[in-house]
Amino acid sequence: MGTFVGHIVPGKADFHSRFWYPFNGFSLKFKYLELILIFSFSIFSMTIQILDFYSVDFSFMLDNIEHATMFLHLAIYASVALLIELTHLQEVSMWFVGILVSSVFSQELFLLHFHSTDHAGLEGHYHWLLQVVVLISLVSTVAMTSFPNSVLPAFVLSVSVLFQGCWFINMGFMLWIPGFVPKGCMVRLAEGGNDMLGAVTCGTEEAFLRARALANLQFSLMVAAILLLTACLCLTLAGKLITKRQSIEYEQLHRSNADSNRIPNDVISPMEKSVHICMCECTQT
Repeated sequence: MGTFVGHIVPGKADFHSRFWYPFNGFSLKFKYLELILIFSFSIFSMTIQILDFYSVDFSFMLDNIEHATMFLHLAIYASVALLIELTHLQEVSMWFVGILVSSVFSQELFLLHFHSTDHAGLEGHYHWLLQVVVLISLVSTVAMTSFPNSVLPAFVLSVSVLFQGCWFINMGFMLWIPGFVPKGCMVRLAEGGNDMLGAVTCGTEEAFLRARALANLQFSLMVAAILLLTACLCLTLAGKLITKRQSIEYEQLHRSNADSNRIPNDVISPMEKSVHICMCECTQT
């Protein structure tokens, strides 16, 4: 995770797994797509943390093993949740899935807070902001497990995980691509391969304060953009739901009017029935 690719891969996993989530129920072929995406990206992320693609050799550095452990928890959750979905055991096992999701965010928060490689300076500030989002995800997961019929915790969880994905991608660009590094700061390179293994350092205190203010601004704008996107999706889905509900109510009203205008057979007298039968026979002849 201490590279550009290490931030982009988990970021894309979180982004894709939650961006289409409101549309999950509209097509059966997308039913298991989220869990498959999470499991696939988790396995791939563990692979790039342990395997050095440039030398085609295993890299058992302590920080890489820590990152791989976090993705291991994510892969365990996705595989168990997918197995429960396929065996149709959701009603009796969803509490266990909630525990697994909570363990994922707990491990992520633990890794970000107690990391073997101290994230100092600008990189540390980006990771501190990420801890706030992960804590929100953890609290919403516990609330969703405790109150499974409540919509609010599930909504907050979806938005927070989507935000994590976007923030991971933003960190990958702002901390590991020299062209995106704030003015007055630079990427510190470390010799250890063909990758950048260092962090961003700022030449002066003024440059660091400006870069930190830029990170806060990015955080606020990203929150606003995600909330705006979520509001648009909610309004669109709510409009479709209201239209469908009005159509159902209209059909029910039409059927009730038709039933009320229909004369029951027990109301018609025997003479009226005989006259009606005679008229039908005369019409046929």
